[in-house]
Amino acid sequence: MLFPKMAKIKQHVVVESIDDIAGKIAEEVIRVQIDEKIKANMEIAITVGSRGIANIPLIVKSVADEVKRRGAIPFIIPAMGSHGGASAEGQIKVLESLGVTEDFTGCEIRSSMDVVELGKTKEGIPVYIDQYAYDADGIIIMGRIKPHTDFSSKIESGLLKMASIGMGKHKQALALHSHGIKGIRDMMPAVGNIVLEKSKVLFGIAIVENAHEETAIIEAIETKNIEQRERKLINIAYELMPSLPVKELDILIVDEMGKDYSGTGLDTNIIGRLRVLGVDEPETPQINYLIASNLSEASHGNALGIGLADLTTKRLFEKIDIKVMNENVITSTFLDRAKIPIVLDNDIDALKTAFRASWGINPKEAKVLRIPNTLYIGELYVSEVLFQELKNEKNIEVLEELQEMRFDQDGYFLPMK
Repeated sequence: MLFPKMAKIKQHVVVESIDDIAGKIAEEVIRVQIDEKIKANMEIAITVGSRGIANIPLIVKSVADEVKRRGAIPFIIPAMGSHGGASAEGQIKVLESLGVTEDFTGCEIRSSMDVVELGKTKEGIPVYIDQYAYDADGIIIMGRIKPHTDFSSKIESGLLKMASIGMGKHKQALALHSHGIKGIRDMMPAVGNIVLEKSKVLFGIAIVENAHEETAIIEAIETKNIEQRERKLINIAYELMPSLPVKELDILIVDEMGKDYSGTGLDTNIIGRLRVLGVDEPETPQINYLIASNLSEASHGNALGIGLADLTTKRLFEKIDIKVMNENVITSTFLDRAKIPIVLDNDIDALKTAFRASWGINPKEAKVLRIPNTLYIGELYVSEVLFQELKNEKNIEVLEELQEMRFDQDGYFLPMK
Protein backbone atom coordinates (compact mmCIF):
# COMPACT_ATOMS: atom_id res chain seq x y z
CA MET A 1 0.00 0.00 0.00
CA LEU A 2 1.27 3.46 -0.92
CA PHE A 3 0.95 5.96 1.92
CA PRO A 4 0.55 9.69 1.21
CA LYS A 5 3.61 11.88 1.45
CA MET A 6 3.79 14.11 4.52
CA ALA A 7 5.09 17.65 5.07
CA LYS A 8 6.13 19.13 8.39
CA ILE A 9 4.55 22.46 9.27
CA LYS A 10 4.44 24.81 12.22
CA GLN A 11 1.42 26.71 13.45
CA HIS A 12 2.28 30.24 14.50
CA VAL A 13 0.06 32.00 17.00
CA VAL A 14 0.76 35.45 18.40
CA VAL A 15 1.18 34.77 22.11
CA GLU A 16 2.66 36.33 25.20
CA SER A 17 4.50 34.37 27.84
CA ILE A 18 6.25 35.03 31.12
CA ASP A 19 10.05 35.09 30.88
CA ASP A 20 10.89 35.67 34.54
CA ILE A 21 8.86 33.06 36.43
CA ALA A 22 10.50 33.66 39.80
CA GLY A 23 10.18 37.43 39.49
CA LYS A 24 6.50 37.22 38.55
CA ILE A 25 5.72 34.98 41.52
CA ALA A 26 7.58 37.33 43.86
CA GLU A 27 5.39 40.20 42.61
CA GLU A 28 2.17 38.24 42.87
CA VAL A 29 2.58 36.97 46.42
CA ILE A 30 3.21 40.53 47.62
CA ARG A 31 -0.10 41.53 46.02
CA VAL A 32 -1.99 39.08 48.27
CA GLN A 33 -0.14 40.32 51.38
CA ILE A 34 1.98 37.26 51.95
CA ASP A 35 3.92 38.94 54.76
CA GLU A 36 0.75 39.18 56.83
CA LYS A 37 -0.21 35.57 56.17
CA ILE A 38 3.08 33.70 56.55
CA LYS A 39 5.27 34.05 59.64
CA ALA A 40 8.52 32.43 60.73
CA ASN A 41 8.46 28.68 61.49
CA MET A 42 5.00 28.11 59.99
CA GLU A 43 4.69 24.92 57.95
CA ILE A 44 3.09 25.72 54.60
CA ALA A 45 1.66 23.09 52.25
CA ILE A 46 1.88 23.73 48.50
CA THR A 47 -0.39 21.68 46.25
CA VAL A 48 0.99 20.12 43.07
CA GLY A 49 -1.12 18.11 40.66
CA SER A 50 -0.38 15.34 38.18
CA ARG A 51 -0.62 17.36 34.95
CA GLY A 52 2.22 18.25 32.62
CA ILE A 53 2.23 21.99 33.30
CA ALA A 54 4.90 24.10 31.61
CA ASN A 55 7.66 25.22 34.02
CA ILE A 56 5.99 23.43 36.92
CA PRO A 57 9.24 22.51 38.75
CA LEU A 58 10.41 26.14 38.57
CA ILE A 59 6.99 27.48 39.57
CA VAL A 60 6.88 25.21 42.63
CA LYS A 61 10.45 26.10 43.59
CA SER A 62 9.76 29.82 43.21
CA VAL A 63 6.65 29.64 45.42
CA ALA A 64 8.61 27.61 47.99
CA ASP A 65 11.44 30.16 47.92
CA GLU A 66 8.98 32.97 48.71
CA VAL A 67 7.72 30.97 51.69
CA LYS A 68 11.30 30.43 52.88
CA ARG A 69 12.04 34.15 52.60
CA ARG A 70 9.43 34.69 55.32
CA GLY A 71 11.23 32.20 57.59
CA ALA A 72 8.58 29.51 57.11
CA ILE A 73 8.92 25.87 56.07
CA PRO A 74 7.30 24.91 52.74
CA PHE A 75 6.43 21.35 51.81
CA ILE A 76 4.70 19.80 48.82
CA ILE A 77 1.59 17.64 48.88
CA PRO A 78 0.54 15.68 45.79
CA ALA A 79 -2.99 16.90 45.01
CA MET A 80 -4.16 14.43 42.40
CA GLY A 81 -7.15 12.44 43.60
CA SER A 82 -6.69 8.79 42.62
CA HIS A 83 -3.80 9.26 40.19
CA GLY A 84 -0.52 7.44 40.77
CA GLY A 85 -2.40 4.21 41.37
CA ALA A 86 -4.18 5.83 44.34
CA SER A 87 -1.10 5.26 46.51
CA ALA A 88 1.19 7.64 48.40
CA GLU A 89 4.29 6.16 46.74
CA GLY A 90 2.71 6.28 43.29
CA GLN A 91 1.85 9.95 43.66
CA ILE A 92 5.44 10.80 44.58
CA LYS A 93 6.56 9.00 41.42
CA VAL A 94 4.14 11.09 39.37
CA LEU A 95 5.62 14.29 40.80
CA GLU A 96 9.16 13.09 40.16
CA SER A 97 8.26 12.25 36.55
CA LEU A 98 7.22 15.91 36.15
CA GLY A 99 10.56 17.09 37.53
CA VAL A 100 9.04 18.11 40.87
CA THR A 101 11.61 16.60 43.21
CA GLU A 102 12.80 17.44 46.70
CA ASP A 103 16.29 18.17 45.37
CA PHE A 104 15.12 20.67 42.75
CA THR A 105 12.40 22.44 44.74
CA GLY A 106 14.33 22.43 48.00
CA CYS A 107 11.39 21.27 50.05
CA GLU A 108 10.01 18.00 51.36
CA ILE A 109 7.27 16.04 49.62
CA ARG A 110 4.74 14.69 52.11
CA SER A 111 2.51 12.14 50.46
CA SER A 112 -0.37 10.27 52.05
CA MET A 113 -3.80 9.03 51.06
CA ASP A 114 -5.12 9.78 54.56
CA VAL A 115 -7.79 12.48 54.74
CA VAL A 116 -9.83 14.41 57.30
CA GLU A 117 -13.54 15.09 56.80
CA LEU A 118 -14.36 18.81 56.99
CA GLY A 119 -18.13 18.54 56.65
CA LYS A 120 -20.76 17.95 54.00
CA THR A 121 -22.28 19.95 51.17
CA LYS A 122 -25.99 20.83 51.07
CA GLU A 123 -26.46 17.76 48.89
CA GLY A 124 -24.82 15.54 51.49
CA ILE A 125 -21.47 15.06 49.73
CA PRO A 126 -18.70 14.52 52.34
CA VAL A 127 -15.81 16.97 52.02
CA TYR A 128 -12.28 15.66 52.61
CA ILE A 129 -8.83 17.19 52.83
CA ASP A 130 -5.36 15.66 52.83
CA GLN A 131 -4.14 14.93 56.36
CA TYR A 132 -0.84 16.76 55.89
CA ALA A 133 -2.64 19.81 54.49
CA TYR A 134 -5.07 19.75 57.40
CA ASP A 135 -2.20 19.68 59.92
CA ALA A 136 -0.25 22.46 58.20
CA ASP A 137 -0.21 26.05 59.44
CA GLY A 138 -1.24 27.24 56.00
CA ILE A 139 -1.99 25.99 52.47
CA ILE A 140 -1.19 27.53 49.10
CA ILE A 141 -3.58 26.12 46.49
CA MET A 142 -1.73 26.05 43.19
CA GLY A 143 -2.97 24.76 39.85
CA ARG A 144 -3.59 25.42 36.18
CA ILE A 145 -6.84 26.88 34.91
CA LYS A 146 -7.81 25.11 31.69
CA PRO A 147 -10.77 23.60 29.84
CA HIS A 148 -11.81 20.29 31.37
CA THR A 149 -11.58 17.13 29.33
CA ASP A 150 -14.99 15.81 30.47
CA PHE A 151 -17.35 18.79 30.31
CA SER A 152 -17.82 22.53 29.75
CA SER A 153 -19.02 24.79 32.54
CA LYS A 154 -18.27 28.04 34.37
CA ILE A 155 -15.81 26.21 36.63
CA GLU A 156 -13.66 23.50 35.04
CA SER A 157 -10.07 22.46 35.77
CA GLY A 158 -8.54 24.87 38.22
CA LEU A 159 -8.12 25.83 41.84
CA LEU A 160 -11.52 24.63 43.02
CA LYS A 161 -10.89 21.25 41.46
CA MET A 162 -7.47 21.18 43.13
CA ALA A 163 -9.07 22.07 46.46
CA SER A 164 -11.71 19.36 46.12
CA ILE A 165 -10.70 16.30 44.11
CA GLY A 166 -6.98 17.11 44.31
CA MET A 167 -6.55 17.59 48.05
CA GLY A 168 -9.45 15.27 48.87
CA LYS A 169 -7.49 12.36 47.45
CA HIS A 170 -9.03 9.04 46.46
CA LYS A 171 -11.93 9.38 48.92
CA GLN A 172 -13.08 12.69 47.45
CA ALA A 173 -12.64 11.43 43.91
CA LEU A 174 -14.85 8.44 44.71
CA ALA A 175 -17.47 10.60 46.44
CA LEU A 176 -17.82 12.95 43.47
CA HIS A 177 -17.28 10.53 40.59
CA SER A 178 -19.94 8.20 41.98
CA HIS A 179 -22.44 10.82 40.74
CA GLY A 180 -20.99 10.68 37.23
CA ILE A 181 -20.61 13.87 35.25
CA LYS A 182 -22.94 15.71 37.65
CA GLY A 183 -20.51 15.05 40.48
CA ILE A 184 -17.45 16.64 38.90
CA ARG A 185 -19.28 19.34 36.96
CA ASP A 186 -22.06 20.49 39.32
CA MET A 187 -21.04 19.29 42.80
CA MET A 188 -17.28 19.79 42.68
CA PRO A 189 -17.30 23.63 43.08
CA ALA A 190 -19.34 23.40 46.29
CA VAL A 191 -16.89 20.87 47.73
CA GLY A 192 -13.97 23.13 46.79
CA ASN A 193 -15.58 26.14 48.42
CA ILE A 194 -16.08 24.29 51.68
CA VAL A 195 -12.39 23.39 51.67
CA LEU A 196 -11.54 27.06 51.14
CA GLU A 197 -13.84 28.07 54.00
CA LYS A 198 -12.95 25.40 56.54
CA SER A 199 -9.23 24.84 56.02
CA LYS A 200 -6.17 27.06 56.24
CA VAL A 201 -5.91 28.10 52.60
CA LEU A 202 -3.88 31.33 52.55
CA PHE A 203 -4.29 32.16 48.87
CA GLY A 204 -4.30 30.57 45.43
CA ILE A 205 -1.74 30.58 42.63
CA ALA A 206 -3.48 30.26 39.25
CA ILE A 207 -1.57 29.34 36.10
CA VAL A 208 -2.86 29.80 32.54
CA GLU A 209 -0.98 28.64 29.45
CA ASN A 210 -0.99 29.98 25.92
CA ALA A 211 -1.52 28.11 22.63
CA HIS A 212 2.14 27.02 22.65
CA GLU A 213 1.71 25.51 26.14
CA GLU A 214 3.91 28.23 27.63
CA THR A 215 3.21 30.02 30.90
CA ALA A 216 1.06 33.01 29.98
CA ILE A 217 -0.44 34.01 33.33
CA ILE A 218 0.58 33.46 36.94
CA GLU A 219 -1.79 35.13 39.32
CA ALA A 220 -2.03 35.06 43.11
CA ILE A 221 -5.65 35.21 44.28
CA GLU A 222 -7.10 35.94 47.69
CA THR A 223 -8.96 32.90 49.02
CA LYS A 224 -12.32 34.69 49.11
CA ASN A 225 -11.96 35.65 45.44
CA ILE A 226 -10.88 32.30 44.01
CA GLU A 227 -14.23 31.19 42.55
CA GLN A 228 -15.05 34.60 41.07
CA ARG A 229 -11.63 34.99 39.48
CA GLU A 230 -11.52 31.42 38.24
CA ARG A 231 -14.73 32.01 36.27
CA LYS A 232 -12.96 34.78 34.36
CA LEU A 233 -9.67 32.95 33.90
CA ILE A 234 -11.36 29.90 32.34
CA ASN A 235 -12.68 32.18 29.58
CA ILE A 236 -9.16 33.45 28.96
CA ALA A 237 -7.88 29.86 28.92
CA TYR A 238 -10.43 28.99 26.22
CA GLU A 239 -9.28 31.96 24.12
CA LEU A 240 -5.65 30.84 24.40
CA MET A 241 -6.30 27.13 23.83
CA PRO A 242 -4.51 25.54 20.85
CA SER A 243 -6.34 23.50 18.20
CA LEU A 244 -5.66 21.36 15.16
CA PRO A 245 -5.36 23.38 11.93
CA VAL A 246 -8.26 21.51 10.27
CA LYS A 247 -11.70 20.39 11.41
CA GLU A 248 -12.10 17.17 9.40
CA LEU A 249 -9.63 14.29 9.20
CA ASP A 250 -9.58 10.78 7.83
CA ILE A 251 -6.77 9.72 10.17
CA LEU A 252 -5.08 11.35 13.16
CA ILE A 253 -1.84 9.76 14.38
CA VAL A 254 -0.79 10.59 17.94
CA ASP A 255 2.80 9.52 18.53
CA GLU A 256 2.43 9.40 22.31
CA MET A 257 -0.44 9.63 24.76
CA GLY A 258 -0.16 9.88 28.53
CA LYS A 259 -1.18 11.43 31.82
CA ASP A 260 1.60 14.01 31.54
CA TYR A 261 -0.08 15.40 28.42
CA SER A 262 -3.68 15.29 29.62
CA GLY A 263 -5.68 13.83 32.49
CA THR A 264 -7.44 11.74 29.87
CA GLY A 265 -4.23 10.69 28.13
CA LEU A 266 -5.53 12.27 24.93
CA ASP A 267 -6.88 15.80 25.38
CA THR A 268 -10.56 15.63 24.48
CA ASN A 269 -10.59 19.32 23.56
CA ILE A 270 -7.99 18.64 20.87
CA ILE A 271 -9.38 15.40 19.41
CA GLY A 272 -13.10 16.23 19.74
CA ARG A 273 -14.00 13.02 21.58
CA LEU A 274 -15.41 12.74 25.11
CA ARG A 275 -17.05 9.32 25.37
CA VAL A 276 -18.78 10.12 28.64
CA LEU A 277 -22.24 8.69 29.19
CA GLY A 278 -24.90 11.41 28.93
CA VAL A 279 -22.59 14.06 27.49
CA ASP A 280 -22.87 15.15 23.85
CA GLU A 281 -19.81 14.72 21.68
CA PRO A 282 -18.15 17.91 20.35
CA GLU A 283 -19.08 18.94 16.83
CA THR A 284 -15.45 19.46 15.79
CA PRO A 285 -12.95 18.21 14.96
CA GLN A 286 -14.41 15.22 13.13
CA ILE A 287 -11.83 12.40 13.01
CA ASN A 288 -12.69 9.10 11.37
CA TYR A 289 -9.82 7.08 12.83
CA LEU A 290 -7.38 7.92 15.63
CA ILE A 291 -4.19 5.92 16.08
CA ALA A 292 -2.44 6.02 19.47
CA SER A 293 1.11 4.82 18.85
CA ASN A 294 2.87 4.91 22.22
CA LEU A 295 2.41 5.55 25.96
CA SER A 296 4.64 8.00 27.80
CA GLU A 297 6.99 6.70 30.47
CA ALA A 298 5.67 9.38 32.84
CA SER A 299 2.26 7.64 32.78
CA HIS A 300 3.70 4.64 34.65
CA GLY A 301 1.45 2.28 32.71
CA ASN A 302 -1.72 4.30 33.15
CA ALA A 303 -3.25 4.28 29.67
CA LEU A 304 -6.53 5.93 30.68
CA GLY A 305 -7.86 7.47 27.49
CA ILE A 306 -6.84 4.61 25.22
CA GLY A 307 -10.57 4.09 24.69
CA LEU A 308 -10.65 7.40 22.83
CA ALA A 309 -8.50 5.83 20.10
CA ASP A 310 -9.63 3.46 17.37
CA LEU A 311 -6.34 1.67 16.80
CA THR A 312 -3.16 1.20 18.80
CA THR A 313 0.11 -0.71 18.65
CA LYS A 314 1.61 -3.72 20.39
CA ARG A 315 4.27 -1.36 21.80
CA LEU A 316 1.67 0.71 23.63
CA PHE A 317 -0.43 -2.27 24.66
CA GLU A 318 2.53 -3.98 26.32
CA LYS A 319 3.21 -0.89 28.46
CA ILE A 320 -0.26 -0.83 30.01
CA ASP A 321 -0.48 -1.51 33.75
CA ILE A 322 -4.05 -2.77 33.92
CA LYS A 323 -4.30 -2.39 37.70
CA VAL A 324 -3.14 1.24 37.68
CA MET A 325 -5.32 2.17 34.70
CA ASN A 326 -8.38 0.43 36.11
CA GLU A 327 -8.00 2.16 39.49
CA ASN A 328 -8.15 5.52 37.73
CA VAL A 329 -10.98 4.75 35.32
CA ILE A 330 -13.18 2.94 37.84
CA THR A 331 -12.83 5.91 40.18
CA SER A 332 -13.89 8.23 37.37
CA THR A 333 -16.75 5.88 36.29
CA PHE A 334 -16.09 6.81 32.62
CA LEU A 335 -15.44 3.21 31.66
CA ASP A 336 -15.36 3.67 27.89
CA ARG A 337 -12.06 5.48 28.20
CA ALA A 338 -10.21 2.32 29.23
CA LYS A 339 -11.57 0.08 26.48
CA ILE A 340 -8.69 -1.33 24.45
CA PRO A 341 -8.98 -0.61 20.72
CA ILE A 342 -7.73 -2.95 18.00
CA VAL A 343 -4.04 -3.71 18.57
CA LEU A 344 -1.67 -3.86 15.58
CA ASP A 345 1.98 -4.88 15.42
CA ASN A 346 3.29 -1.38 14.64
CA ASP A 347 2.49 1.99 13.06
CA ILE A 348 2.66 0.63 9.53
CA ASP A 349 0.03 -2.02 10.25
CA ALA A 350 -2.15 0.47 12.15
CA LEU A 351 -2.06 2.83 9.16
CA LYS A 352 -2.83 0.05 6.69
CA THR A 353 -5.83 -0.97 8.78
CA ALA A 354 -7.12 2.60 9.08
CA PHE A 355 -6.82 3.10 5.32
CA ARG A 356 -8.56 -0.22 4.61
CA ALA A 357 -11.48 0.92 6.77
CA SER A 358 -11.59 4.33 5.02
CA TRP A 359 -14.09 3.28 2.38
CA GLY A 360 -13.60 4.76 -1.05
CA ILE A 361 -10.72 7.01 -0.06
CA ASN A 362 -7.49 6.80 -2.03
CA PRO A 363 -4.65 6.86 0.53
CA LYS A 364 -2.80 9.40 -1.63
CA GLU A 365 -5.78 11.75 -1.26
CA ALA A 366 -6.53 11.10 2.40
CA LYS A 367 -6.54 13.82 5.04
CA VAL A 368 -3.92 12.54 7.48
CA LEU A 369 -2.36 14.47 10.32
CA ARG A 370 0.37 13.39 12.75
CA ILE A 371 1.12 15.08 16.08
CA PRO A 372 3.66 14.23 18.83
CA ASN A 373 0.93 14.30 21.54
CA THR A 374 -2.17 16.35 22.31
CA LEU A 375 -0.33 18.89 24.44
CA TYR A 376 2.28 20.13 21.98
CA ILE A 377 0.67 20.59 18.57
CA GLY A 378 2.63 23.56 17.25
CA GLU A 379 4.71 21.36 14.93
CA LEU A 380 3.01 18.55 13.05
CA TYR A 381 2.95 16.50 9.86
CA VAL A 382 0.21 16.82 7.26
CA SER A 383 -0.58 14.74 4.19
CA GLU A 384 -0.48 16.04 0.61
CA VAL A 385 -4.11 17.17 0.46
CA LEU A 386 -3.87 19.07 3.75
CA PHE A 387 -0.51 20.56 2.79
CA GLN A 388 -2.00 22.12 -0.34
CA GLU A 389 -4.83 23.46 1.82
CA LEU A 390 -2.62 24.96 4.52
CA LYS A 391 0.76 25.91 3.08
CA ASN A 392 -0.23 29.44 2.07
CA GLU A 393 -2.01 30.32 5.31
CA LYS A 394 -0.44 33.29 7.12
CA ASN A 395 0.05 31.41 10.39
CA ILE A 396 1.66 28.34 8.76
CA GLU A 397 5.41 27.88 8.30
CA VAL A 398 6.67 25.01 6.15
CA LEU A 399 9.49 23.22 7.98
CA GLU A 400 9.88 20.24 5.63
CA GLU A 401 8.48 19.78 2.14
CA LEU A 402 6.49 16.70 1.17
CA GLN A 403 8.37 13.43 1.50
CA GLU A 404 7.69 9.73 2.03
CA MET A 405 6.70 8.59 5.50
CA ARG A 406 9.75 7.38 7.43
CA PHE A 407 9.73 4.34 9.71
CA ASP A 408 12.33 2.49 11.79
CA GLN A 409 13.19 -1.17 11.37
CA ASP A 410 10.31 -2.20 13.65
CA GLY A 411 7.72 -0.38 11.57
CA TYR A 412 7.25 2.65 13.85
CA PHE A 413 7.48 6.28 12.79
CA LEU A 414 10.85 7.89 13.28
CA PRO A 415 10.59 10.36 16.19
CA MET A 416 9.56 13.93 15.39
CA LYS A 417 12.54 16.28 15.81
